[in-house]
Formats: sequence, structure tokens, C-alpha cells
Amino acid sequence: MSSGPFLYDDGPEALHTGTPRRRPVLLVAIFGGTAILAVLMVLVLPLVKGSPGDQAKQAVGVFLSALQHGDTTTAYQLMCAKEHARLKAADLPGAYAGGSATGTVTGVSDDPDGTTQQVNVRWSDGSTSRIAVVPEDGAHVCGTSRTG
Repeated sequence: MSSGPFLYDDGPEALHTGTPRRRPVLLVAIFGGTAILAVLMVLVLPLVKGSPGDQAKQAVGVFLSALQHGDTTTAYQLMCAKEHARLKAADLPGAYAGGSATGTVTGVSDDPDGTTQQVNVRWSDGSTSRIAVVPEDGAHVCGTSRTG
């Protein structure tokens, strides 16, 4: 203990004079609540972002709309890394739209590999094609094939 003049006559007192209490219920509630919140976030995430098929249809819809309006910059940004290496932005209308035809998304299906979605597109000239969409930090267009 220290000696000296004190503000009060009785000297400094210990700050915590009572018996410590354990509160395991509080700790369990905090950790349990955190675990429940984490599980709920995982379950709610697909509702917020949509299913992979919904994301693929939306990405191809925006891609086709950008091509229709001549916005090759936006369309190029929706391409996967493999297509960036293969094509330049100016080459997109010829490679994907087949010239001046406009496309409409008609459906989507999963590829056997389980990660890629195939989006069916009907073109204004009557032909159809499938556009592959891969999950590369979001849904990105990554190839096309004519089906009819």
C-alpha cells in the first residue's frame, strides 16, 4: 500500500471487493447466437443472390441487351477470362450475335460438370444457340454454340 496524503481519510480501497461471479450462460448465449447467425446467413444468401440458373439468365440477358444497343464495353466486361484472351470487344457482335440478330433468353440448364450453366437463346432470325455461363467472381459469359 502506498502512504501519503489521501483525498479521503480512510485510504484507497480495492476496486473489486466482491467475490467474482461466473456467467457461463452469457458466454454460451454469445457463441451460440454467433453460430446461429452464421448458419442463417448461409441459408439466406441464395435468396438474396438468386440461384446459379437465375444469375446465368440475368447475365446473358444483360449481355444480349448490351450487344443489341451496341455497348460492346459492357458486354465485354461480362465475358470470362478465357473469352477475354480469345476475343476483342469489337469482335463480340459477330462472335455471339451472329450479325444484327437480336436474342431472347428462353431457358437455362446445368452442365454435367455442375458449375457451368447453359443458357438457351432464340434469335430473331429463328435460330437458337446455347451460351455457357461460368461462375468467375459472378456469372460470366464463356462461349456459345449454335443449336439450330
